[in-house]
Amino acid sequence: MVIAQRLLPIIEAPVFGRFITGVILFNAVLLGMETSPTLMEAAGPLIVTLDKLCLTIFVIEIVMKLMATGRRFFTSGWNIFDFVIVGVALVPSAGALSVLRALRILRVLRVISVAPRLRRVVEGFISALPGMASVFLLMAILFYIGAVISTKLFSYSFPDWFGDLGMSAYTLFQIMTLESWSMGIVRPVMEVYPYAWLFFVPFIMVTTFAVVNLLVGLIVNSMQDAHHAEDEVKTDAYRDEVLERLESIERRLMEQSHIKK
Repeated sequence: MVIAQRLLPIIEAPVFGRFITGVILFNAVLLGMETSPTLMEAAGPLIVTLDKLCLTIFVIEIVMKLMATGRRFFTSGWNIFDFVIVGVALVPSAGALSVLRALRILRVLRVISVAPRLRRVVEGFISALPGMASVFLLMAILFYIGAVISTKLFSYSFPDWFGDLGMSAYTLFQIMTLESWSMGIVRPVMEVYPYAWLFFVPFIMVTTFAVVNLLVGLIVNSMQDAHHAEDEVKTDAYRDEVLERLESIERRLMEQSHIKK
């Protein structure tokens, strides 16, 4: 209990958070340097040693948080996220687990958990997922309908693009992203089927400009809601602190009045 009381102010201090953020960014640079054969040949042992030092700091941070908060550590999703990221880095990356060496770069994601603004973005994105699921379902229906129609209309003359349902869906996805959709796909199709624009233009209008913007709007609204919720929490905490101070002042005044009597 005494250790927890001593560690809690340390891990909650802004200086400690900035230090961890700096270590995360420094570690990200080191992991990028490991991909360069030239740098590894020149300073490989030093880079590996510094990488292990960064990992040691992360482990110490997690242990400090566990000791300071106890079971409450696992009530925070961000703490669990940090625990998993650091835990993956500790798994031996030999033999069948050698793929985990590539996953060490996931440590960079820890900057999200220590940066409040990035946390707000991620929380907004997560809260938007239920609404996004409905939009994705709508998009899937539109793609299925479009793929069936385009396969029946254009498969005979353009089997490479619309030969079956899967090819048509992939081609329509390329069209939705506006990647070479006009000169690369639609105009060649219109040379054979002059009225093909009657299908492609409405498809682009609905999927690209309507549905995609709807997704963006959902994410933006969710981020705003997360921001407002965080402001409300801060406001409530400040209000409670002010009320506590007022009650303390009132008690002192009452005690002084009793003493004078």
